[in-house]
Amino acid sequence: MSRQDNQSRGKASGRGSDNQRNRSSARGNAPLKSESTPRKPGRPQEPKEPITKPQLKFDKTGKEIGRREMPAKVVKKSNPADGIRLNKYIGNSGVCSRREADTYIATGLVTVNGKIINEMGYKVQISDDVRFDGRRLNPEPNTYVLLNKPKGFSTTDSNAKGMTVMDLVANATTAKIKPFGRLGRNATGLLLFTNDDEFVQKFSKKGIPRLFHIELDKNLKAEHLKKIKDGITVEGKEIAVEEISYVDNAPKSEIGLKIKHTGNSVIRTIFEDLGYDVLRVDCVTLGPLTKKDLPRGRWRTLTEKELNMFSML
Repeated sequence: MSRQDNQSRGKASGRGSDNQRNRSSARGNAPLKSESTPRKPGRPQEPKEPITKPQLKFDKTGKEIGRREMPAKVVKKSNPADGIRLNKYIGNSGVCSRREADTYIATGLVTVNGKIINEMGYKVQISDDVRFDGRRLNPEPNTYVLLNKPKGFSTTDSNAKGMTVMDLVANATTAKIKPFGRLGRNATGLLLFTNDDEFVQKFSKKGIPRLFHIELDKNLKAEHLKKIKDGITVEGKEIAVEEISYVDNAPKSEIGLKIKHTGNSVIRTIFEDLGYDVLRVDCVTLGPLTKKDLPRGRWRTLTEKELNMFSML
C-alpha cells in the first residue's frame, strides 16, 4: 500500500482535515455547549427552602418578612380571665397530682361553687369556691402578712373607699390575701392578712385576743373600769372583756383593753355607752404577735414559729 493511499484513508476518517474536525463525534471530541444556548422549555424549578431554616418567610420580592410564624394557639398568651383547668387548680393546692385529680373529678368528689363537676377540662377562676370531699381548696400557698397600720387607711379589700390597707401590702405577695379583722380608718396598730380560709374560719369563731391602747376624752372612772371588767351588756348583747386596766405612768384617760372581737367598733360601743368619746385606738398585740421591729406603715411575713404559736391559742 502506498503512502498516498494511507493519506486518503486518513482523510476519510476525519483525522487529518480541518474542515472535518468540527463535525467529528468521536469520543472526547463532542462539541461544547455555549452558555447562551437556551434550555429546553419546561416547568421552572422552585428553589428549595433550606433545611436549617424552615421557619423563614419571604414576600413577593424575596425579602424576608419574619423568622418564624407560629400557630395562633402557641403564641397566644394565657389570659387569667379564661380561668385554669380544674385538675391544675386541685394539683396546685397540694392535695394530689393532676392525674389523680382527674380521677376524683370523674367520681364526683369535686364541687365548684356548690355544684358537682365531673367534666374533664373544666375551667375555674381563682375566686371560685372549689372543694374536694367537702374541703375548700386554695391553689396558692398559704401566706400570712403582718402590717403596722397607720392612720388614714380603711380596712377593706375594695378600692371604692380611697386609700386602703391593701395599698400598703401591695408588694408583699402575689397571693390574694385579705385583711383578717378590722381597724377603723383612724385606728392604728397590728393587722393580719392571709389567704388561708381555714385559718380565717377557725379564728372568726373563737376570736384572736388583741390588746388595744385606748385614749379617752376624759379619765375613766374606777366604777366604770370594774363594770367593763365584769362584763358589760350593750343593746342586749353581753360583751366579754379578757383584761382591762389603766396604762402605767399615763393619765387615767389611757386604757389597756384586751378583747377577742375581730372588729374594733365594739370598743367605741363599750365606752360611748358609758359616756366617753374614744380619741385614739392602737392595736398593740395580736395573739402572739407584737409591734417589735415593725415601724408604722411597714409589713412583714410571719415566721413558721409564729404560725405554730397560733395553734396554741
